[in-house]
Order: sequence, then structure tokens, then C-alpha cells
Amino acid sequence: MQIAVAATPEVAIPTLELLLKSEKNLVSVITQPDRPAGRGLTLKETPVALWAKEHQIPVHKPNSQDELSEIVKSFDLVITIGFGMIIREEILALPKFGFINLHFSLLPRWRGAAPVQRAIEAGDAVTGVTVFQLDRGMDTGPIYRQVTVDVGNGATSESLLSELAELGAKPVIETIDAISAGEPPRVQESSGATRANKLSKEEGRIDWSLPVEVIDRKIRAFYPNPGSWTTFRGAKVKIEKIAIHTGQPGTPGALSAINRELFVSCGEGSLKVAELQPSGKPVMSASAWLNGAQLQEDERFE
Repeated sequence: MQIAVAATPEVAIPTLELLLKSEKNLVSVITQPDRPAGRGLTLKETPVALWAKEHQIPVHKPNSQDELSEIVKSFDLVITIGFGMIIREEILALPKFGFINLHFSLLPRWRGAAPVQRAIEAGDAVTGVTVFQLDRGMDTGPIYRQVTVDVGNGATSESLLSELAELGAKPVIETIDAISAGEPPRVQESSGATRANKLSKEEGRIDWSLPVEVIDRKIRAFYPNPGSWTTFRGAKVKIEKIAIHTGQPGTPGALSAINRELFVSCGEGSLKVAELQPSGKPVMSASAWLNGAQLQEDERFE
């Protein structure tokens, strides 16, 4: 079976590595074109493109659906992992066994672009990975494999996505074997479906009137991108790392400095800020920020 992987982010690399180790016939990698990055806007290759070059695997970087169509028609199976392009239905039928996708949630929960972030934000106790056949819908195709994992209390989108990337590699291999053996996938139910919409920067603004547990989940869900933020003296401040505090809250957003530690009152409870990033400055400890801010009485995050 001639296999191609269509992927862009670093989370695809554990699956690529296992494909090589398992001696599957990985013949090509398809990824997004080079994009300008950094202050100099130098063209930068995707993590998957760099990995493929290191392992001497041919790389394709289609600029359009038509280019993608010409590339995939010679393969037996295409595996997508965060490819970054919604693929037309007629293209999905070109490879002999179609396309399968590694998705970082337990479908049908959290269909869409940000399943890991939305699971943390919602306070899900468990999540997982799903390998399914791509069809015309948004993550609606029939399922081959699912694996469940607990969501840790301190999990961020960064840490949980890394865990799921490692977890997802084995069920992808199992799915390839299942397809080779003629095993059909099971129909994905529509009951219990939720949509994991992409996160926006504006959505990251913290509402300090909410309970501390809700704010804690939001900060962890939005870390590291696009980030959670508030304002102080009219300027934007990103909140990077926090801890729930058991102290009695005051007015939502009210700030207090105790033993060089920064505390913020919430609608219910309060939290301790460990790291933050003022606009135009690097990430710093809360104690360093307090040294420069020189808090006045009754100041608050807005």
C-alpha cells in the first residue's frame, strides 16, 4: 500500500516516526507551502516538511485543490493530521482507500479546528484521539479507532496536544492494518456532537466576574496561543501561568500583592498569577512585574 501523509504541524511527527519504524510504505509527505515568518518575513518550511527532508522522503507543497488532486491520485491511502486545507469531496475519492484523519478528540464531541482547546475550556474529564475516514462533512466520517485519556487538572493545550500526538500514532498504524484486512469502519453517531470553533484573540479576554475555576480553564485552554489577556492601566497584559488560590475574593479583577506574590479576585474565588506578559515586553514573573508596576490601592485588571 502506497501511503502519503498530508500534515503541517509538529504534532504529526510522532505518527510519521512510527510509520517509518513499522516499515509501512510511506512514499510522500504533503504539506502547506512555505510561509513568511519572523521579523524579516523569511520564508519558512513547515515542521513536517523539515522532517521529511531529514528522512529523505519526497515533499509536495500544493498551492491549490487542483494541485492536490494531481498529487494524491497516485496513492493508495492518504493520512491527514492538521493539514490546514478543507479537501473537496471528489479529491477524497481519488486514492484507492481514500483519506483517513487523526483527530484529537473523542468524536463526535469537538468536531472542528480546536478540539483540545475546547475540551480543556469546557472542563472535560476525559478526551482522546479518533482515527476516521474523511467524508464531505466536518469530522463526521465513520470511525476506525478511538483511544481515551484523562485530562490532567493542570493540562494546557500545549501539554495535552503533545500527549495526544504521541497517543495517536499507534491507532493510525492499527487503522492501516484494518483497512488492509478489509475491516469496515463504524458509523459515527451524530448525537452528542459539539463544535470546536477556532479560538480568536478577542475571545481570550478574561472576564474576572466568572468563577476562578472557569477562568483557570480558559487560561490553560488558550495557552500558548492565542493567549488569555486582560488590561492594566489601559494596556494589554497576557496572563501566562496561574494557580487557583483559596483566599476570599474581593471585587472581580481587584489586585493584591502579598509577600511579593500577585493575586487577582474573581467572581468566585481568586487566583495567583505566576507569569504574565505586558504589551511589548517579554514574559516575566509576577514578582518582577510588581516591582515595575508599583501597585496603588484599589487597582485592578479590567
